[in-house]
Amino acid sequence: MEDITIEFLEKPKLTNPIFIEGLPGVGNVGKLAAEHLLGELEAKKFADIYSKHFPPQVVVDDGGIIRLVGNQLHYVKRKGGQDLVILVGDFQGLTPEGQYELSDFIMNTILDMNVKRIYTLGGYGVGRMIATPRVIGAATGDTLVKDMKKLGVVFPKGEPGAGIVGASGLLLGLGKLRGLECICLMGETSGYFVDPKSAQAVLEVLQKALDVELDFGSLEERAKHIDQIASKLKDVEEEAERKEDLGYFG
Repeated sequence: MEDITIEFLEKPKLTNPIFIEGLPGVGNVGKLAAEHLLGELEAKKFADIYSKHFPPQVVVDDGGIIRLVGNQLHYVKRKGGQDLVILVGDFQGLTPEGQYELSDFIMNTILDMNVKRIYTLGGYGVGRMIATPRVIGAATGDTLVKDMKKLGVVFPKGEPGAGIVGASGLLLGLGKLRGLECICLMGETSGYFVDPKSAQAVLEVLQKALDVELDFGSLEERAKHIDQIASKLKDVEEEAERKEDLGYFG
């Protein structure tokens, strides 16, 4: 097996496509957002990407059927607008070298499709539960920053302090080197759970940027479930603290 292999199911002819990356990361925000986008826009898979840089495993579905882990490329044809290419997947690269090689491979693939603009989606871990997540932005130029601010994205000084790690950051950096317009949208998240609330915040910005309409009902239901789990954990922690305090007496 080569380091990276791509298998095309078809090679769609697309009009000025916009590329969107949503791979697993903090709170799985980008993955959730991109997968929701796939369903809402009825995207069609056109390629599978396999690599030695992914974990050595297969995924087993409910029927007991396996598939090798990988990334997948989907497309959406849009009437009167720019088409979309959406990257989702099971994992990112396991090593810094793997991250660079995979990101460069994906960059070359989308350049062959005449992509000129990139959106990368991810989570921004803050270590606490967030009732109303902000969407933190980063971009490759001042005009893009101004455009995203109009859509509600914030660009606070010093955030994210450690930069943007992984595919969401590398694709921006490599894209800038290639002269592309690149934007990263990061939803605030505790980082403790898969975060559908943060994914929705990111998608609310993206739907305005792409001029599409999305239904968030399923994400809202998942967010309620996560809130219930978080509330129960908080009650358990408070009860444990109360018992610990009582231990000082008696």
